[in-house]
Amino acid sequence: MNIYDFKVTNNKGDLVDLSSYKGKVLLVVNIATGCGFTPQYKGLREMYDKYKEKGFEILDFPCNGFSWKKYFFKKTNDLYL
Repeated sequence: MNIYDFKVTNNKGDLVDLSSYKGKVLLVVNIATGCGFTPQYKGLREMYDKYKEKGFEILDFPCNGFSWKKYFFKKTNDLYL
């Protein structure tokens, strides 16, 4: 089993098949989005902006400590940054 075998729910409630990311460079992160202490977003945003045209994607999976307030972000205007 690998990452492309999974399906996840995005921030809009839609099921996303991670196999749709094959051929892209992925950075999978787990961030405590609900706590307000997320200085890493600035650096992630900068990294995404720099490499997005080269197929770079960031998948943000929140820790479960904040009731799954944010699911993940990717290239198509679902960005939380």
